[in-house]
Amino acid sequence: MSKIIFLDVDGTLIDYEAKLPASAAQAVNQARANGHKVYICTGCSKAEIEQRNLCELDGMIGGNGAYVEDHGHVVMHQGLSKEDVKHIVDWCNERHLGFYLEANSGMYCNDYMLEQGPETMVKYAQGKGADLTKAKESSKKFMDGFIHLQGEDLYRDDVNKISFILSRYQDHLDSQKEFPHLIANTWGGKGEVALYGDLGPTGITKRHAIEVLLDYLGADQKDTISFGDAKIDLSMFECCDYNVAMGNGGEEIKAAADYITTDVNDDGLYNAFRYLKLID
Repeated sequence: MSKIIFLDVDGTLIDYEAKLPASAAQAVNQARANGHKVYICTGCSKAEIEQRNLCELDGMIGGNGAYVEDHGHVVMHQGLSKEDVKHIVDWCNERHLGFYLEANSGMYCNDYMLEQGPETMVKYAQGKGADLTKAKESSKKFMDGFIHLQGEDLYRDDVNKISFILSRYQDHLDSQKEFPHLIANTWGGKGEVALYGDLGPTGITKRHAIEVLLDYLGADQKDTISFGDAKIDLSMFECCDYNVAMGNGGEEIKAAADYITTDVNDDGLYNAFRYLKLID
């Protein structure tokens, strides 16, 4: 029976240097040839995904659930209001926090992101196991993807969510109080060592987006399999029938998984697809 497969991107489909292992591409290609559907389910916007050299897919869930696409058709798109974007932009600028707006049309950053982003992204890559040279390369590639805007040009109406650099963990706690009607997350580390906070529209989760897509496809939850490596992927696990945590993932996602595979760089995704008989 054909399955619907949902793949997180960073640390699952691709490694933390934003490279797609040949074995992972082979697994996806073979699974689709065998009649299974494969979607990415990521916090990235479509613009960010288009910068990656990924294999062919059936569609995507982006912005942690704000955007759903099937074979080029937009099934759902629910972003932040322009008023919320203005509020967040002003709040971050007042705190001198680097941030970027994640939109399907591009990733737009402020002055502080240009200053703070390179070092922060080096820390992110090193935290995922990259050496200093590779971390600097990864950081540069990430920063080169931004469109720099200033002033009112940052008050956009096409934003899925906003990520901002944490000068300290209190910034995240303060964002929860400042924006109680929005969803506040952290990423780039665990607990108080997180590097980024992010803010997105309420009600938007990977779980909700998967449910919307399944309804659109007329598909059943019992035919779903999800793959993830981080806490943000737990909502996928809540609604999918079978859940796989990558061996490079955090303890929370591993504890919630039905199966834990090897690290993505050790053909983990390919071996998991074979174990689940998605490929021969």
